[in-house]
Amino acid sequence: MTLPGSSQPQAAPIAGSGDVLLEVRNLAKNFAAREVLRHISLEIASGEFLTLLGESGSGKTTLLRLIAGFEQPSSGEIWMSGERLDTLPPYKRRVNTVFQSYALFPHLTVEENVGYGLQVSGAAKPEIPGRVTEALQMVKMQEFATSRPAKLSGGQQQRVALARALVNRPKLLLLDEPLSALDANLRKQMQGELKSLQRELRITFLFVTHDQDEAMALSDRIALLKDGGLEQVASPREIYARPATSYTARFIGQTNLLRAEIVDGVARCGSLCWNATPSNGAALFSLRPESIHLSPDGAVPAGAVRFRAVVRQQIFSGSSEHLELDLSGQSLRVRIPARGPLSGEQEFWFSPADAVAVRK
Repeated sequence: MTLPGSSQPQAAPIAGSGDVLLEVRNLAKNFAAREVLRHISLEIASGEFLTLLGESGSGKTTLLRLIAGFEQPSSGEIWMSGERLDTLPPYKRRVNTVFQSYALFPHLTVEENVGYGLQVSGAAKPEIPGRVTEALQMVKMQEFATSRPAKLSGGQQQRVALARALVNRPKLLLLDEPLSALDANLRKQMQGELKSLQRELRITFLFVTHDQDEAMALSDRIALLKDGGLEQVASPREIYARPATSYTARFIGQTNLLRAEIVDGVARCGSLCWNATPSNGAALFSLRPESIHLSPDGAVPAGAVRFRAVVRQQIFSGSSEHLELDLSGQSLRVRIPARGPLSGEQEFWFSPADAVAVRK
């Protein structure tokens, strides 16, 4: 995670006990005068599911293409299992990519699509049918072996694209927004299947997405990119509960950013005040909407920050209510369990521990 006051993000410990499979060392990429990636350093463990998350233009797909060998870095190095990777051509890397478009050949059957890469790489002809069958069994598509892509659903095409990548037995599988073309329900279903498949095969997945919910659901760790640099690298729970920067706090879920002044260990933001550990001076805090609680009976835990605010808007959302509060001209977002209509001034509270200091 990124530590307050530090200039570079510190990667969270790699999930699990696997050895480091891939190491990106101070990687940079320029296209003409435009700097697309800025000194990226990142380690990925064997068997890990790591997601590159970021908005359009953040550099996540460029990083994926550098690892695959489709682009060359302007500076820096990429290593895999102790071998320098960025000096090798793509076909010599134990890396395969699943693209957003799937790129299946329409004139070939499913089994021909899956076996095509083996043929091109010069695999022995007698072993190709067995490896194709094995790959199709992994993704539960063996019964569609003789079908053509046009006869398949979006989810089935996605499985075939996975099988075509897995048949080459890669050490690392790169996935460039492979679920983005699916409808919402199928996308949710495929997220579960993709994670189950990754756990079963124990292949390292490097997944690219701009969807925060998808990253949170699938990943062992998330590497959040902003403007070509790493903003924070951490587990989904850590990156949500302890965002290092205001950008991370706003990009991963919703938050309230509280601009406070700290004097003698007490942070003050308008009428709110709480004990805080950063040094004296201006500070910025992230407070998640669900960390603010309604107290209709006035009961508040000891040490909690207590305040009254006017409910300006209430949106029912099934099991929860989304509130917009007005606190002396300051707007706060709140998410509470569904409890019926609210109006006027109400009492709320939050724990000082839930106000997380972040960098701007």
